[in-house]
Amino acid sequence: MTQSPASPKLTASPEQGGPPSLPPPEERRRLRETKPLSQAQLAALVGVTRETVRSWESGRTEPRGSRRAAYAKLLESLAEAAAPPPGAPAPDAPAPAPDPAEQAEPAPPATAEEAFDALCARTAPALLRQTYALTGHRALATESVERAFQLAWQRWPEVAVDRDPAGWVRAAAHEYALSPWHRFRPGLRHPDTPPADASDRAVLDALLGLPPAQRRTLMLYDGVGLDLPETAAETEASTPTAAGRLLSARGTVAAHLPGLGLTDRPGDLAERLTALGGAERLVVPRPARVRTASERRARLWTRAAIAFTALIVTATALTLRTAPTRYEPPVPSGKAISGVPPRMGPGPLTPEDETLKQKLRSAPHPGPERLTPQAS
Repeated sequence: MTQSPASPKLTASPEQGGPPSLPPPEERRRLRETKPLSQAQLAALVGVTRETVRSWESGRTEPRGSRRAAYAKLLESLAEAAAPPPGAPAPDAPAPAPDPAEQAEPAPPATAEEAFDALCARTAPALLRQTYALTGHRALATESVERAFQLAWQRWPEVAVDRDPAGWVRAAAHEYALSPWHRFRPGLRHPDTPPADASDRAVLDALLGLPPAQRRTLMLYDGVGLDLPETAAETEASTPTAAGRLLSARGTVAAHLPGLGLTDRPGDLAERLTALGGAERLVVPRPARVRTASERRARLWTRAAIAFTALIVTATALTLRTAPTRYEPPVPSGKAISGVPPRMGPGPLTPEDETLKQKLRSAPHPGPERLTPQAS
């Protein structure tokens, strides 16, 4: 008896330890619709976004690592559920299309606070592990995630309509965590307490030995599961540049961790990156606290901007009040007068003058006799 073509079985990769194979993109969509499941519901089961599932079903991207295994297992369960019982004839006609009402998307949250809280609760734990792997500091990882969600709440009208809100928050958290200004903070100059597990400690040391750009590219591609164009777009680099960073980072990690076996089991690195930081005491931010801190920070910056504007207005008014109202030409400097002999007194006699003086004193007076008073 032959198996019905409507429900093909998923087979594992022929390579030992390789990733499981997946059916064609059209079959993936058909298996999802036989449940029936929407793209958002399947994305919630796998732990990805709806856009990621859409790209998988269109053939634009392929899952990798732990997400590939979870996706393959889910499709296999859907295929087994859709398979006819043993001994039943193969169906000649395709199954009727599911009711559109059953495929309706789940109702969106009623308020913006509920939508933000759902996004924070769904993405914060994984984002904490990622930022911890990028920085190696527990406090900085928690601070980066909180600042990213605070910024998301301040710009919630923009984030809410984004095609990937989780990716928006992830990019903000990674950029804040890898900011070069943190090196000047006294509390972050010294390394944090390493993980207790030896394997996690080795992986973290290998990651921290990479340049920040390579570290982030490796985390996005192997840890998060983005494809190469999406990784290049999030790191603001070209696709060849992102590919070069990824190859260089993998080579460095493979040299530091020879027992990881990146060449034989590429999925091991993704699993190690995903599990890194899971055993650490990382404080997950509470959505209500994040929203309160974001609003408080927004009020603080608004008041600072108002105070600075008032200071500029006051300085401008004072300048206008004290500035002269008419032009006063400057007084010219005095002009030097030439032709006037310098003022000076009699100077010492020259040798010629001394000779003439002695001569006049020794020679008799040719003129009339001087009258000298005589005593009577």
